[in-house]
Amino acid sequence: MTVTVYGIPNCDQIRKTRAWLDQHGIDYRFHDYRKEGLDAATLQDWVRRTGLDTLINRRGTTWRSLDAAQQAAATSPVTAIALLQAHPALIKRPVITTSQRPDALQVGFSDEALRSFLLPA
Repeated sequence: MTVTVYGIPNCDQIRKTRAWLDQHGIDYRFHDYRKEGLDAATLQDWVRRTGLDTLINRRGTTWRSLDAAQQAAATSPVTAIALLQAHPALIKRPVITTSQRPDALQVGFSDEALRSFLLPA
């Protein structure tokens, strides 16, 4: 099983997720999207699978620092993707993918959700 965790390393939710994965003996690759970036095709795929409301973190300081026009741009997938590329901290964390469930994403940290997403029943 190949697991990829997308996020930024200093995020509390990322720290919790990484600790949970280590505790459960799950190997993973960490993708720091501030350093490595995210291409538009990946973001389009995530938006298609989860929707903008799930993917955009509207409670963080990055969202609050945007002006009204930028926030309004987050309602359209095309303009939201450009906004997410310019401000990757707007993406809810973590975003997790696994080779066992190639059409699914886990967005956000929750013990129960990670168990369901990554551990066999």
